[in-house]
Amino acid sequence: MPIRIYKPTSAGRRFASVNMHAEVTKTDPEKSLLRPLHKKGGRNHSGKITVRGRGGGAKRLYRVIDFRRADRDGVVATVTGIEYDPNRSSHVALLAFADGVKRYILAPVGLKVGDSLESSGSGPVEPKVGNCMRLRDIPTGLDVHCIEMVPGRGGQLCRSAGLYARLTNKEGPHATLVLPSGEIRKVPIDCRATIGQVGNADHANRRLGKAGLNRHLGRRPITRGMAKSHNAHPLGGGSGRSKGNRPPCGPSGVHAKGGGTRSRKKASQKLIIRRRVSKRYGQLK
Repeated sequence: MPIRIYKPTSAGRRFASVNMHAEVTKTDPEKSLLRPLHKKGGRNHSGKITVRGRGGGAKRLYRVIDFRRADRDGVVATVTGIEYDPNRSSHVALLAFADGVKRYILAPVGLKVGDSLESSGSGPVEPKVGNCMRLRDIPTGLDVHCIEMVPGRGGQLCRSAGLYARLTNKEGPHATLVLPSGEIRKVPIDCRATIGQVGNADHANRRLGKAGLNRHLGRRPITRGMAKSHNAHPLGGGSGRSKGNRPPCGPSGVHAKGGGTRSRKKASQKLIIRRRVSKRYGQLK
């Protein structure tokens, strides 16, 4: 049972649930792949807050993830363990290559200790879960994750727990993907992707249950816009509570319930066949 609900022995436990991380087999991280992670509290290099509601939280060490897997082409690797990563929603898998090199990758669903994995940049390999290759070499119809948007840049799409994209078509220099948001877009056919779905899909079903767990994650409380003054928020001010008949938004006026934020002047706009569907605003253009 990956998600467990305990007896309500306290107010915080009453509405909380716990992810048991049943797939994790290794508890001690690989020391050679750990890096220090310095907190910034949502501030940029000038000390100004650019991301609201960030600060505090438990100490973490960053696990170096190999999102490219390009310099290991043709070298067979063995999965030595599935680990919990505090820096992301998915689990990570530790690979030990035949030449002694160790790397972390995102752990897909169905990957087990002892499995053999391989990556290729020049030809197809066996299309099994965890193998990495170019989109031109992946059979149409398979689910993929950790997808590159520019060849050689490393995986950028579908990296969170439970996500995957469906490879539906390959035509000319582009491959067509159906993303989890419903967006259909083209990606250069020489971009790499990993076969399978990202693991730990039960992450979305966990309920924190109390504010203290949010603080452990480094998320601070955020004041409602209507409770602020008129010069601090578009929904603030006035005699009493009033939204002014406008949808929820942030201090800068950006919609908070799924509105479009993408610039139509981006060069990659022509690669999008169909925009994602917003639950509040419908089909985005």
